[in-house]
Amino acid sequence: MDLKKICIILVRPEESRNIGAACRAMANNGINDMRIVGKRTDYNDEKIHILAIHAGSIWEQAHFYASITEAASDCTLSAGTTRRRGKHRKGKLLLPEEFASKASDITGINSVDKGGVVAAVFGNERTGLTDAEMAECTLGVTIPSSEEFASLNLSHAVQIICYHLFREKNKGITGYTPLSLSRLDKTVTNIADNLQKIGFFSVTGRTDMEKFWRSILSRAALSESEAKYIEKIFTKTAGLVSKNSQYHYS
Repeated sequence: MDLKKICIILVRPEESRNIGAACRAMANNGINDMRIVGKRTDYNDEKIHILAIHAGSIWEQAHFYASITEAASDCTLSAGTTRRRGKHRKGKLLLPEEFASKASDITGINSVDKGGVVAAVFGNERTGLTDAEMAECTLGVTIPSSEEFASLNLSHAVQIICYHLFREKNKGITGYTPLSLSRLDKTVTNIADNLQKIGFFSVTGRTDMEKFWRSILSRAALSESEAKYIEKIFTKTAGLVSKNSQYHYS
């Protein structure tokens, strides 16, 4: 996924503050290309910058167009976001994660690749995208929400779509490296050794206990620091039991 080939198109936004919040949502997820169907003079710079915080440059560099067709003229795909379904609403609507996967295939891995540009199109806060505007898009995307209150704030919708695109780019990356089973076995051995030191096993039982801990800890996908902390707990417990036993019998 090349996020430099993702553009966010806002169609006739009414509220300047929502544009600022959308800028911040885009910046949170590494997306900088904002395009607006409308005129720059229709919006209040100060209100936009207040909500954009440090993402005001996205607004400053935004481009303005007369229509979605014009705004997406260099795009390979333009996805209109909508909560409404119907004959004139693109039929099947993709979920955000499905759209992100398709966008990844089109944009390529990085700017060196010759991938295409993909647009995510968002309608007016009050009415959303009209049927005619949806017709200008090549497919539809919907964000599931409560039927009792299905309408999302514009910037929230932008955040959700941008987040899915960002996550698709970083697919497979976790906040830590889970332990391999060979490393996990060292923790299991530590647990069993220390339980044996305090007399937890009589004659048999160690093998079953090791299988139990291996099964539990493998499902937990422990980090190195978590494994060491568990080892420390059992080692310290065995040490305290031994020390208290010596004191009791002395």
